Amino acid sequence: MLENSLMMVAIILIINVVYVSFFTIRMILTLKGQRYQAAFISMIEVVVYVIGLGLVLDNLNQIQNLVAYAVGYGIGVIVGMKIEEKLALGYITVNVITKEYDKDLPRTLRELGYGVTSWAANGLEGDRMALQILTPRKYELKLYAKIKELDPKAFIIAYEPKTIHGGFWVKSVKKGKLFS
Repeated sequence: MLENSLMMVAIILIINVVYVSFFTIRMILTLKGQRYQAAFISMIEVVVYVIGLGLVLDNLNQIQNLVAYAVGYGIGVIVGMKIEEKLALGYITVNVITKEYDKDLPRTLRELGYGVTSWAANGLEGDRMALQILTPRKYELKLYAKIKELDPKAFIIAYEPKTIHGGFWVKSVKKGKLFS
């Protein structure tokens, strides 16, 4: 009996980790406008959800099943976020402020394939160079490392753009020429 009870807890836990992972990925795909992938994921998600919830509702008299459901939900959120980090969907815009005019940071980054726009700026302590860099999210950490290597004191802010239109860089991405 105890072995059967532990098996039920394990099954509910695993089912909920899978369900919530799919839920997280579907939400991210939806937010990124990838409707067909999101719809496909949602079909799998709902089947897993109904099976898991059915197991819990059929055995509501056993508190360990409800606890397993809740723990699986929490773990599923973490697993879904980790999967999304690995997929690194979309693009990131990185704003950099540097006082290193003598270093040709924009040229170096462009040679690496990043889309860079730069301009003169003025901060509290004087002249600065401002850069705006666009990159696929999967190259985000490499970009940060390169910027820190070239200017360890650079001020960096990043955000995800909602819409991207025009420019040479977008054409390069569509032609598959970036970072090749």
